[in-house]
Amino acid sequence: MQLMMFSDFGLAAPILQALRSKGYNTPTPIQAKAIPTVLTGRDMLGIAQTGTGKTAAFALPILHRLAADRRQAMRKGCRVLVLSPTRELATQIAESFRTYGRHLGVTVTVVFGGVGHRPQCQAMARGVDVLVATPGRLIDHLAERNIVLSGTDVIVLDEADQMLDLGFLPAIRRIVSHLTAKRQNLFFSATMPSEIGKLADELLRDPARISVAPAATTVDSVKQRVIHVERHNKRALLAELFGDPQMARTLVFTRTKRGADQVARHLEAAGIRVAAIHGNKSQSQREHALAAFRASKIRVLVATDIAARGIDVDLVTHVVNFELPEVPESYVHRIGRTARAGAAGVAISLCDGDERDLLRDIERLTRQSIPAEDRRGKGAPAPNRAVQRERNGRSAPSSGGRAGDARGAHVRGRQQGAPRNGQRPDERGGVGHYFQAAGGRATLTRVASRTAAGQERTRQTAAGAQRSRVGTRRKNSPGCKTVGQSGGGHGAPQV
Repeated sequence: MQLMMFSDFGLAAPILQALRSKGYNTPTPIQAKAIPTVLTGRDMLGIAQTGTGKTAAFALPILHRLAADRRQAMRKGCRVLVLSPTRELATQIAESFRTYGRHLGVTVTVVFGGVGHRPQCQAMARGVDVLVATPGRLIDHLAERNIVLSGTDVIVLDEADQMLDLGFLPAIRRIVSHLTAKRQNLFFSATMPSEIGKLADELLRDPARISVAPAATTVDSVKQRVIHVERHNKRALLAELFGDPQMARTLVFTRTKRGADQVARHLEAAGIRVAAIHGNKSQSQREHALAAFRASKIRVLVATDIAARGIDVDLVTHVVNFELPEVPESYVHRIGRTARAGAAGVAISLCDGDERDLLRDIERLTRQSIPAEDRRGKGAPAPNRAVQRERNGRSAPSSGGRAGDARGAHVRGRQQGAPRNGQRPDERGGVGHYFQAAGGRATLTRVASRTAAGQERTRQTAAGAQRSRVGTRRKNSPGCKTVGQSGGGHGAPQV
């Protein structure tokens, strides 16, 4: 069988030119099946694993349709609407449309939350060819009549399963109610839960169903393994894993935003270059973290499932599930961040006792048994020498001593009589800074003398308090009078 090329689809010459400039000549399996179907204008439900090229599978035929019918979009409207679950994925989809349509002059706008409304309103004022949006912010604009969808010809739901997981189904129905009945509907998903089938039956008309792999299967080029470990040893084990220099560009997944921050702080304390990305981060923080990860300025990106959807970074070597996902389909999406575009990758899952049921659900969904290693009952892993060298290389001690000498001297000094009773270590000229030089007889002498003086002041204060209590008792004893008082009145006490 002869290998199919992009030129075989009859795509517009400017699109083929853009593909050649990017070095793309051969379509992936989902592209080979989806592009001819979308070109016919038929509705479609496409199931394909993450990282198999779904974006180009719908972007290329849509751009060809726009090139064949060069009419202006209506004011505040769009000809094509693409819905995405996350900001990052929306940005990447828009960038793909711009890249493939660079010679067509198409207009593309992105709308998502976390940024101001006004620039988005201004971008939509004259209408655009392609609008890529997250459901929540699009609903806001529709309510304020900043965007109209009555002239939209094509709607695409990308990562439709994740849309439902995030509770976007009511928003999707509201958005669809603004569309005309005469439109093309395209659904793409990595998994096929029953809810997706119900939504497809509701919104799609006689769709073509295309699947390049069984639903919820993992990419064969991902080498998977599970490590059974106690929950309290997970962070130490994670830091130990990074002693492997092959883990050069790693995604670590947690269930919660707080957990992502905690894991990032632990890795940073271990001397590993890391950043966290989740819904509580501002858009600029998320973009900065992704840019640093792409440029290999950081070695690890810690993310939640929501924020990670749409992270399309080349050459991710490893994915680590610090916590197993509660929704087994999310496991497929997580490990799909590595081994993209035919490359190889490794997925490691840390599983504690409370997550055994989640692991069984994942194995049942993916129809495979994941190789496992047992690290339970072995105590906390020893500090990794490679990680220590990385940390020492970043923050070498200023003096000739070992890293940590200054801190050790500070601790020893406190044990020898640092101020107590609420006095701050740096109070009255400071005590803590005397230990920064890690010793010195004259320094310790000054510390001892000032400590003794502080203790003497404490004794004097206690004696004064005692005298005050004695005076108070005498004042309250019978026979105590006040100046100017004859049976009642106020004034200074007089014995």
